[in-house]
Order: sequence, then C-alpha cells, then structure tokens
Amino acid sequence: MTSFSLQSCDDDNDDYVPTTYAVVTVKPNADNSSFVMQLNDSVQIMASNMVTSPFGTKEKRALIGFTAADGQQTEGELTRVKVLWMDSILTKPVARDLGEEANKETYGDEPIEVVNSWETVAEDGYINLRFRGYWGDLKKAHTINLVHRTDANRPYLLQLYHDNMGDEGKIVADGLVGFRLPEAFNESDELITITLQYESYSGKLKTVAFKYIPRKD
Repeated sequence: MTSFSLQSCDDDNDDYVPTTYAVVTVKPNADNSSFVMQLNDSVQIMASNMVTSPFGTKEKRALIGFTAADGQQTEGELTRVKVLWMDSILTKPVARDLGEEANKETYGDEPIEVVNSWETVAEDGYINLRFRGYWGDLKKAHTINLVHRTDANRPYLLQLYHDNMGDEGKIVADGLVGFRLPEAFNESDELITITLQYESYSGKLKTVAFKYIPRKD
C-alpha cells in the first residue's frame, strides 16, 4: 500500500480513526454510475460515501485521504472506505522523443529534482513524480515533460525535462505530476525496471530505478 497514516496525539481518544493518504487511479464505469479506486497494482477500494466519480467518466490519478468505512468493510473483493477528500493530479501523456538536442530545445533544459517520496511511484499504468525546483513567482507555471527515450539497450528509459518559462528565483517549491506510460511498458507479463533520468541542480544527470508491474486491464 503506497500510503502512510497519521497517529493520534490523544491517547485517551478511543474513537480516533487514523487517516490514510494514498495515490490512486479513479476508475469510473462507462456512465459514471459507480467507480472504484486502484490503490496499487493488485488492490482496489470503493467509497462508502460517494456513488459517482467527481471527474466524470474520465480515468484520473488522484490523492485521497480516507478512513475505514463504518459497518460493512467489503463488497465482494472490494474493501469499502470513507473518502475524506480527493484531489486530482495533473496527468499527462509521455512526450515524443525528438532526439537529445531537440528534446532540450523543445521541452526545456533547466535542472529539476525528483523527491524520494511516497507520492513518487510507478504503478497501474502511470508514473507519479514529486519534483522540486526554484521559482521566482509561485504563480508562474513551469512546464514538465517526460520523454520515452529511444535506447536499444534500455527499452524502458524515461527522461524528465523542465522548462521554467523564464522564471528564475530562489523560492524552493514542489509540484506533483503523473504521466500515463506508453503501452510498450505494459506488454510484458513480468516485472520490469523503469529507468528515469533527469538533469539535477548538482549539474549531474541523475538516475532513479522503478520496479513496475505491467498493467493488465
């Protein structure tokens, strides 16, 4: 379970129910008359206090806070939970590889850092990244793109590109983005290793490896 719980500060509060935070895929049915949330590669949960997805019929990655549901805990193989809040994550497709120099020119070549966080995860057809950078104006939008690099020796190589859109400063801030992985990442029936690389503020090309179970709908 990609999540963590907050513990109570009041040891005498027997009614306290810990809140769990997680990154999920919100999956509505065709007419959004119901939906499930993919918690990880093998576990789905269902909201006891929500009937339809707030995002309509579109599949979305989202952050949620939830607690155990009152009463019945399961419906078939689904665990029912009480959703306290839900916030969608900006989700983008992987960008086209234009070649090393053209990628930098098109997608930006400013440094960025990927944060080692419970929100940084590859699962269920997506790769989620918490990233960190410098802003001059927190209202100024930066552009983040992920490219599936063409590499015969590393078929699952991704590179993250950052364009600060001319916004240079000293304010450190984080962002959260999800990328839908190409279908080539889901063709295998076995666990694969995704390699992510990016230009860091240290001036070096950093590499992060993710173990990924291909999504099978």
